[in-house]
Amino acid sequence: MTPERNPGISRRKFIATTGCAAIGATTLLSSLINMKAVAAAALDKRAGSSDDYKAMVCILLAGGSDSHNMLVPRSNEAWQQYSLTRANLALPQSQILQLNHTPLNGHSYGVHPLMPEVRDLFNSGKLSFISNVGTLVEPITKQQYLNNNKKLPLGLFSHSDQVKHWQTGRPGERKSYGWGGRIADLVQSQNQNDLISMNISLDGSNQFQMGEHNVEFSLRPTGTSGINGYGTNNIYHNLRDAAINNILDKDYQDIYEKTYISTLKNAKEGSGVLQNAIDAQGELATNFSNTALSQKLKMVAKVIKARESLGFSRQTFFVNFAGWDHHDDTLDSQLAMLPELSQGLAEFNQALEEMGVSTNVTTFTISDFGRTLTSNGNGSDHAWGGNMLVMGGSVNGGEIYGDYPLLNISNEWMLPRGVLIPTTSSTEYMSELALWFGISPGDVADIFPDITNFTSNPGAYPIGFMNPGI
Repeated sequence: MTPERNPGISRRKFIATTGCAAIGATTLLSSLINMKAVAAAALDKRAGSSDDYKAMVCILLAGGSDSHNMLVPRSNEAWQQYSLTRANLALPQSQILQLNHTPLNGHSYGVHPLMPEVRDLFNSGKLSFISNVGTLVEPITKQQYLNNNKKLPLGLFSHSDQVKHWQTGRPGERKSYGWGGRIADLVQSQNQNDLISMNISLDGSNQFQMGEHNVEFSLRPTGTSGINGYGTNNIYHNLRDAAINNILDKDYQDIYEKTYISTLKNAKEGSGVLQNAIDAQGELATNFSNTALSQKLKMVAKVIKARESLGFSRQTFFVNFAGWDHHDDTLDSQLAMLPELSQGLAEFNQALEEMGVSTNVTTFTISDFGRTLTSNGNGSDHAWGGNMLVMGGSVNGGEIYGDYPLLNISNEWMLPRGVLIPTTSSTEYMSELALWFGISPGDVADIFPDITNFTSNPGAYPIGFMNPGI
């Protein structure tokens, strides 16, 4: 396959892969993540200025979440079909927490018994579910799939391919750029801050936030990363700091060496600016649990709190909540992980409400794929359609969007092994988020070219879970 040709990307990749060797500074390798922040200086200036603030927070449930035990049929007929298909993976009907929603195809649904916070967020109109959503290039029926006469996402059922498609928004192609990164290319110029990328990651490099001119600025739950060990006060680190300062202050003539050193200086400065802005805001009143997800979301909240002093009107955040590849011990694993997700979302929502920005921030989940409805004996395997959740004050909350089919093994959307064909495409899901974020219909069609396979009007909200007036 011929690689994509882009001077900015090629130059940046060259610097990232060869810069340390060129200047003999191998101790600086650990700064690679934050050195990408300089990419914010090469902006696409098409977007206009804006005085409002909007942020998208993407939570990747990495590994492929078995989300049919997250959003579960509760009415008798639908639960019986679910129970027969899921067998030893089914949740008892009496334990499913009730969701107050408009009946979907005449049926009611609930959530896992250890997700009371998600139930409360849903029932109070602050969260909704998107049901049976997955990567699609074009609409497809069961018969069309079996006859192999429709274009399918590349590498269907593959972790590496499907998690990439969710982040690039182009399941029929192998693209490097992510849809969050491409959005940043369009709107970064609305921000007053040219030193720090609008794309903030709590989990380092990711596909979602990689654009042609913008990539992520990496944070840890404890703060900025900076140069590993730099500024630590002991004799060994002081010697290393002196050596690094000497490298940074040297007058380089080679264009690649000069660009690399400039990148490191900007990254060092940007890390200091961001950390100082976060520290100046003080602590949030909201109490966050001491779990990995909650602590990441706490740092997201802190950055949002510092948005005005940092000069941001548009931001994206990326959080990786990994460990969902439950081929074994599915039920026991969910007992640990679903409460962490539920509590983390509730705490983050409380922090946003504390800051008065709940309508400005939309949090949503993505995952590699759904999992098989049938059991492999103790778990579930790679499948296709699954359920996602979206939270925020701009969400038309308290509803289940899309089509949640009956889960009997012979239904018109069920493939062998209990694989559900998605009835809603990830493209529709993501394009609606992009439209809410302020991306024009023409740019939405450019970022998500498959959207025209699902709607003739890329400017319309294809699913309806976002409120276009907010």
